[in-house]
Amino acid sequence: MSNIIEKFSKYLESIEYPKSKTSWNIAGIIKGQNAFYKFDVRDMFTLPDGTPAQSGRTDSKADKMVLEMKDKWVILDLEELHQYIKKNKLKKVYVNDLISKLEWTIFLAKK
Repeated sequence: MSNIIEKFSKYLESIEYPKSKTSWNIAGIIKGQNAFYKFDVRDMFTLPDGTPAQSGRTDSKADKMVLEMKDKWVILDLEELHQYIKKNKLKKVYVNDLISKLEWTIFLAKK
């Protein structure tokens, strides 16, 4: 199991892992909430200009994409993200733009 998945798992209850290779890494309920989600949790990478980035697929089986920031986790709703990308005909989106444009973003302060 990757270190980032292990770190994020501390924020979940009723954890499940995929039984075969798929587009989500961990599923569960965010502590203090009641909805069960499949999460795409992967380390971000850095673009040549130093901007942190994450790649994703529009056919993902995950419900949420998890991004690790210095002091918090940012959880994006993938259905909302895919609709935003299609509606605006985008190939690249920037996390800071998404935070202000998407309604279902969840922030979890790191412990």
